[in-house]
Amino acid sequence: MEWCVLGIVVVTVRIADRAGCGRHRHGPIPLHLMHQSRRELLQDACREHTHKRRVLIPDDLKHVIVDDLHGLLYCYVPKVACTNWKRVLLVLTDESGNLRDPLQIPANEAHAPGRLRTLSEYSAPEINRRLRGYLKFLFVREPFERLVSAYRNKFTRSYNTAFHRRYGTRIIARHRHEPSPEALERGDDVSFAEFVRYLVDPGTRREEPFNEHWERAHTLCHPCLIGYDVVGKYEKLHEDAAYVLKLAGVDGEVSFPSLAGSTRTTGDMAADFFKSISPEYQKKLYDLYGMDFLLFNYSTPAYLQLT
Repeated sequence: MEWCVLGIVVVTVRIADRAGCGRHRHGPIPLHLMHQSRRELLQDACREHTHKRRVLIPDDLKHVIVDDLHGLLYCYVPKVACTNWKRVLLVLTDESGNLRDPLQIPANEAHAPGRLRTLSEYSAPEINRRLRGYLKFLFVREPFERLVSAYRNKFTRSYNTAFHRRYGTRIIARHRHEPSPEALERGDDVSFAEFVRYLVDPGTRREEPFNEHWERAHTLCHPCLIGYDVVGKYEKLHEDAAYVLKLAGVDGEVSFPSLAGSTRTTGDMAADFFKSISPEYQKKLYDLYGMDFLLFNYSTPAYLQLT
């Protein structure tokens, strides 16, 4: 399949055979066939649901991290294990050889500006050369689980005062009836219903783009314009991460860190949060995030009341 990037036609590289998966007659589908199916479903959804074709610009590529040593392009989506992927890439791009264990890298260092280069920093010819020849991958997550995870992390944790002051105060001012002076000043008690009203308010995106933690994955990573070789799923994180590292030929150099699952946002947890959302706003929110459901083949949550 061909993709138009910065005015040049980029051919998607088919590399699934490098996984070394065996033949199958019965049992689980081999990983390379599953990932081929994901790519084909994504391409079909792009053809069906995106009609205006446009050219990528460097500004679209701020979330695509570059590893020139191993020929990797990773588009990070916040709340989809991106901290651990950045840690892995810091290990892989460390020419000193001092970094070996991703979990030894503090989260704030993994996210520090300038630690990893992004594709937007390169010239158009350099961008196209990397898009043509590098292994391109992203990881996605069930959209509403990711959204609830972002809400829990940014609005219910006392240490996230920067988010409370920048976004919480604004949300409360616009979407709470008769807010207290303290709430307007602190912004630290935003409800999930208020957060949803903020998201679906057309004025929100007219004022500024969504924050990356609740921006749609397809808007961050442009999967209909970039031919990703691997679309990893958070729900199969370690299996898919191991597959990417094997494809890249670095599985002997680094392992993907294990997740602490105790506080992970689950589907049941998301369903509980949506109990406070009226059917009208559920529908508006689903319409807003619908493209992520379609492109990445996620089913409509059973708990939604859309009719």
